[in-house]
Amino acid sequence: MALSARTTAGGPVVRRRFNRLTQAGGKDRFRRMLAAESKVAGRATSHSPQPAPHRSWKQLVEPVEPFLETVTQQLVSQVHEFDSRILPYARHALDTGGKQLRSVLLALASRACGTGRISPEHVSAAVIIEMVHLATLVHDDVMDEAEIRRGRPTLAAAWGNEIAVLFGDCLFAQAVKLAASFPTPEVCRAVATAVNTVCTGEILQTRHRRQFAASRRDYFRVIEMKTAELFGLSCDLAAFLSGAAEAERAALRRFGMAFGTAYQVYDDCVDLFGTEAFAGKSLGTDLAQGKLTWPVLLVWERGGMADRTRLEHLIRNWQPEHLADVNELLVKHDAFRPSLEVVADYLERARQALQVLPDSPGRAGLFNLADFLAQQTRTLAVGVQ
Repeated sequence: MALSARTTAGGPVVRRRFNRLTQAGGKDRFRRMLAAESKVAGRATSHSPQPAPHRSWKQLVEPVEPFLETVTQQLVSQVHEFDSRILPYARHALDTGGKQLRSVLLALASRACGTGRISPEHVSAAVIIEMVHLATLVHDDVMDEAEIRRGRPTLAAAWGNEIAVLFGDCLFAQAVKLAASFPTPEVCRAVATAVNTVCTGEILQTRHRRQFAASRRDYFRVIEMKTAELFGLSCDLAAFLSGAAEAERAALRRFGMAFGTAYQVYDDCVDLFGTEAFAGKSLGTDLAQGKLTWPVLLVWERGGMADRTRLEHLIRNWQPEHLADVNELLVKHDAFRPSLEVVADYLERARQALQVLPDSPGRAGLFNLADFLAQQTRTLAVGVQ
């Protein structure tokens, strides 16, 4: 599946389906466009059971599509828990942000451990995580001054930063409220801890904007906190709610953290080395906000004083036309290949984490997910060459 599918995730088809759901009180079903977040990376290894390098995203998620449809229904039901006067904000946010990769992870992890069955509790956990993720997107768009997300105006662009920040807070609160409805405090504790971690990661990244030395030191820690944490939470809660053994639960969390880190490094590569048609979004957006991603940090690490000074000047005085100059430095210092090697290394860590799990359809699905990310990385590499 090409990454250009991102541009359809919030398009007219999905909007019509979403409106039909909300108008029908959640009775009708629809399939969310899952392609938006399937920008995945890595390399197949002998640990992968029958790797399928040309597997499509549709084939990958087909076994868990009924689960995803139910999550969507429940997510819409949660929207109606808000005051009716803010329903337009909820509808707009859900329409532009529901990508469900975390739900896919949760479903596959649930099938990989314990009884292998997916319960209503798993659905609730997926809804919680999707709401937390949606809240982070709403807040990110405020901080990044983003006007467009998936081809539509952001909530902040449509209604202002104040409304966007407060509605993001509502989403966080609603997610924690739902987590507190579980009979055990373990779920609520895990969700609250993850929210704290994600927000802390965002704070650290904000503090390190345009600070090359600090970003180089803390880059991987920050993306583990900002991105990988919700991937790890998805796998962890899946295992917990399945009654998995501690070893299986720990292994699945390791998979989620490693896969999420690979995913973010890959996304950072797309922002610099991809094309807008491939990425389905404007490029160079991280640099415009002073966010220093791994390829850029490699240039700074490898460059001499002159190139370091030039790179710092370009980013601290950012203009859109500076992207070409940054790309020139990326090529000069061969930043692309080692960046993709990092993606591959984290995907291998993810695969290794699965070795302790028994053979099952869910385990095979997680291997296939890693292989799909590897497939997307190879596609990006071919485009760059």
